[in-house]
Amino acid sequence: MQPDKLHAEVVRKYSEHINPYLAKLMNFAGFGVEVKGEGCYLYDQDGKRYLDCLGGYGVFSLGHRHPRVIEAVKKQLDELPLSGKTFFSKNQADLAERLSMVTPSGVDYSFFSNSGAEACEAAIKFVKATTGRAKIVSTEGSYHGKTIGGLSCTGRSKYRKRFEPLMPGVVFVPYADTQAAVDAIDSSTACMIVEAVQGEGGIHVPPDGYLTAIRARCDAVGALLVIDEVQTGLGRTGEMFGCDHEGVAPDVMTLAKCLGGGVMPIGATCFTKQVCDSMFAENPLLHTSTFGGNPLACAAGLAALDVIETEGLVERSASTGAHLKAGLTGLKDKYDLVSDVRGRGLMIGIEFAMDEVGELTIAQIVKRGMIAAYTLNNPRVIRIEPPLIITKEQADTAVAIMNEAIGETQEILAALA
Repeated sequence: MQPDKLHAEVVRKYSEHINPYLAKLMNFAGFGVEVKGEGCYLYDQDGKRYLDCLGGYGVFSLGHRHPRVIEAVKKQLDELPLSGKTFFSKNQADLAERLSMVTPSGVDYSFFSNSGAEACEAAIKFVKATTGRAKIVSTEGSYHGKTIGGLSCTGRSKYRKRFEPLMPGVVFVPYADTQAAVDAIDSSTACMIVEAVQGEGGIHVPPDGYLTAIRARCDAVGALLVIDEVQTGLGRTGEMFGCDHEGVAPDVMTLAKCLGGGVMPIGATCFTKQVCDSMFAENPLLHTSTFGGNPLACAAGLAALDVIETEGLVERSASTGAHLKAGLTGLKDKYDLVSDVRGRGLMIGIEFAMDEVGELTIAQIVKRGMIAAYTLNNPRVIRIEPPLIITKEQADTAVAIMNEAIGETQEILAALA
């Protein structure tokens, strides 16, 4: 099929059978049809190559189609793709053990699901079962998924309002405000759920000691600490987990996105023995998932952990991230439109001083052969989350494209003034 015809056909099917409003938005922004991924690049229906600096919102930490992950999944496909749900699963057991070796001390158990939202849903159930309490402290601007439980803990009314009343008992405090968090956590609190770096809220890095203080307060009142590492986990911030920057161990940790190596969807809720005993001692089937922990996804997860460790991707995230952030920070000094550049590792946010600038800049970025996106809860912030395998030369290309895109956006705004 000719590229133009393929694009038109896909847009039509989106409009008639998926989501016409999303189709209109994506078409207006100039997005094509993705047909191939390789390393740090995506290719559209015309064969145009794009440097992927979005990375599937953190899914493609290993890049697109990493050969070792592909090989592991192909091999498993020939043996046992899905579990019969009756016998033990070796892949699931192996992945749970491997995760216990890299997660913070005491976080030794894992429940596998299919997504980050499912991982957060499980976390909510686990903390309620463990504490017998209902109150949950979350943060303004947070994002924990769009299922009912996760949405109840997500701190932006734009996504919550149409579905209220949601799960009761959730209170919100400003992110990175240590005192507000400490004051909100009391003897009726089941848990505080918090991101190690707030992603959809606009790539906010908390001050040193933030997670440490929350951990201490939870311990003092018998509450649990849930750290959402769906975006920040497995090397994204320059440590294996975002909470490792402070050496804080949660009671429950949620993972997903890059755990599947960019090949298979998988989520994991990791937790301590205390939580395990409270949740499952009386009824081992109190929380289950038909597809969670399937052999294909676990094979991908095992291969992904191998790649992260053997290719030194945590260290590469820290070093390349510092290089990329330095280059992007130079744009703040050059353009008045840019108000801040912040982040950790290869999780970087560029904040603009005006509304709509992020959307205009994204269009210019795509035109120049790069992919990025603004954060859901703060459209003024463009996220830069490339694969952890990105080279410093590719990072320099990203900075150059961003420079051109912001420059043209500034010219457009000046012409409209």
